[in-house]
Amino acid sequence: MLASASPARLRTLRSAGIEPDVVVSGVDESIVDATTPQELCVTLARLKAEAVVARLRDDGARLRADAARRGEQILVLGCDSVLEFEGQVLGKPVDADDATRRWRRMRGASGVLHTGHCVVDADTGKRAEATASTIVHFGNVSDSEIAAYVRTGEPLRVAGAFTIDGLGGWFVEAIEGDAGTVIGLSLPLLRRLLLELGTSPTELWPDPLPSGE
Repeated sequence: MLASASPARLRTLRSAGIEPDVVVSGVDESIVDATTPQELCVTLARLKAEAVVARLRDDGARLRADAARRGEQILVLGCDSVLEFEGQVLGKPVDADDATRRWRRMRGASGVLHTGHCVVDADTGKRAEATASTIVHFGNVSDSEIAAYVRTGEPLRVAGAFTIDGLGGWFVEAIEGDAGTVIGLSLPLLRRLLLELGTSPTELWPDPLPSGE
């Protein structure tokens, strides 16, 4: 179960053989005060996952019973991303002007994209969590390119005001680390967290897997 409205995270899981139910947590991200970007994003990931688990405990008796009959765990994944840039922690821009100012600062420079992951077993409450971090090198983008990008609205919807799997990919020169971290979900890290909870990702694949034809 994915505790996120992010289309990119949903696409990542689907392409990796997992078709999750999506339940948006509704967590107010402004309530968290953390000392480091890593702590901030993993705390938000935990709050999102645990908010959905609490909702399942209140309203999801039938869902849990069905899963128990099939011998399945109900696992809830929460994620959150922030960009660390020049000593600041940047989430989604407030508005188009904010996105424009950010890009004028970021062009030709580098930042670190952190994505917190938290997986909670809805039945036992056991959780596994960690943060993945990837260095991002931004291109030396012109003012006109920034204006055109901001007009698309994409930078307003994502942490750090950029993507690498969408229009923003034109403006990222290179990354150092897992691309999935920047997209919003690191599959290698998620695999390790699932194993901590006694599940391999291969156990979550459908049977049979789609042929891709």
